[in-house]
Amino acid sequence: MSNLSIALIHYPVYDKNRMVVTTAITNYDIHDIARVAKTYGIEHYFIVSPLESQRKLAKRIIDHWTKGYGAKYNPKRKEALFNVKIVHNIDEVKKTLYEHYGKELLLVATDARVLDKSISYEKLAEKLKKGEKHYLLILGTGWGLTEGFIDSCDLVLEPILGKTYYNHLSVRSAAAIMIDRLNGK
Repeated sequence: MSNLSIALIHYPVYDKNRMVVTTAITNYDIHDIARVAKTYGIEHYFIVSPLESQRKLAKRIIDHWTKGYGAKYNPKRKEALFNVKIVHNIDEVKKTLYEHYGKELLLVATDARVLDKSISYEKLAEKLKKGEKHYLLILGTGWGLTEGFIDSCDLVLEPILGKTYYNHLSVRSAAAIMIDRLNGK
């Protein structure tokens, strides 16, 4: 059992003009992050959106691959998508994780900047191995989580830095790198 869960947040996030928006759920984010979660033994991957229409869309996509024709067409995808939960807000995520694990939950925001509460991958990986608490890795969509949301979290994972100034990975790519650093061999 992993001491790490993932939440993909669609609100509150910024758009490219730093306006607070709700982003659309994408098919690729559902599939690709679910496959990463399954590969690394993460039991819970939450997609968080306040928009009922977006939650219904995500459910329809997941149902296609877990119950519909897609389940027969691609059984491996079916297996990965069983870990996905679609919820209205972060409070639902917290409640679910507390009920499931029964231990203290720490929220770990992600951002492309180094912030005051930043923690290194090595230090967070050590904490995960201890198993005393459960950690929720929170990924933002659009142009990232809002400052207020980040301030409400317990920790901020250090950013992924490449060899150039460019730092705008897709959330799917960032999720794979982060999870590998935290839960990989």
